[in-house]
Amino acid sequence: MPPWLSDLLWTYQNVLVALGVNGLLALSMYVVLAAGQLSLGQAAFMGLGAYASALLSLRLHWPFWLVLPLSPVVPVGFALLVGGPTLRLSGIYLAIATIGLGEVLRAVYLNVDALGGALGLSGIPEAAPLWLIYLVLAASLFVLWQVGRSRIGRAMEAMRGDARTALAMGVNVRRYRLATLAASAALAGLAGALSAHATDFIGPSDYGFETAVSILSFALLGGVASPFAPVLGAAVLTLLPEALRGFADLRLVLNGLVIVLAVLFLPRGILPWRMRRSAA
Repeated sequence: MPPWLSDLLWTYQNVLVALGVNGLLALSMYVVLAAGQLSLGQAAFMGLGAYASALLSLRLHWPFWLVLPLSPVVPVGFALLVGGPTLRLSGIYLAIATIGLGEVLRAVYLNVDALGGALGLSGIPEAAPLWLIYLVLAASLFVLWQVGRSRIGRAMEAMRGDARTALAMGVNVRRYRLATLAASAALAGLAGALSAHATDFIGPSDYGFETAVSILSFALLGGVASPFAPVLGAAVLTLLPEALRGFADLRLVLNGLVIVLAVLFLPRGILPWRMRRSAA
């Protein structure tokens, strides 16, 4: 690797990690929004994946090649456990319920000494290289693209338009909602594990309400017409604070202004182009 490229990667390593991880989180939000559900539990699922993987590495000393594929197990299990009661809700009620679940988990992280308490967990092995983060992101994009073009994608689009009409057309709405929630949890859990093993530290404040809203903003800005749209939104909102580093006091204001303007003038996101679906 040329010295200039090595220096560049070292200088912007945290930003590049954040781009990849936020892209996965954007996809975790895309999955549920594409099925017409407003779930804000992605930050909670990310925290479960991060803490589970960190404990496997720190306490049991398992290798990362084994830890990573196991990291979605806990968030998916939690999603399936809470999915039954919460998926009876819809709209803002589902959003509030899933945020509440996330805050309950954050309180657990804060008060359980085995999880590091308020100080979090440090010394996590830095076992997630950049290429692995982007490989997982690319694989997730490919899978969601193929699913979106299939019969499953058409069913999800019907649910997003009108769940009652989709049900009348023979779509098993409850099963699809539970499956998309589980898929969302898996993607967020992977993002949490990769982030934890790329930065070597996690803390309860990383998975609270602010993170949940940030993940939602990725999809709001990019749109949900295709899986590439929210990833683009995540890239914009991740790079924006870096571009506005000289206006540190106004970064949050300008970030929020971009989101508001996008919602008002680009309700379908900055990438409204829809994927072509197969006839089968």
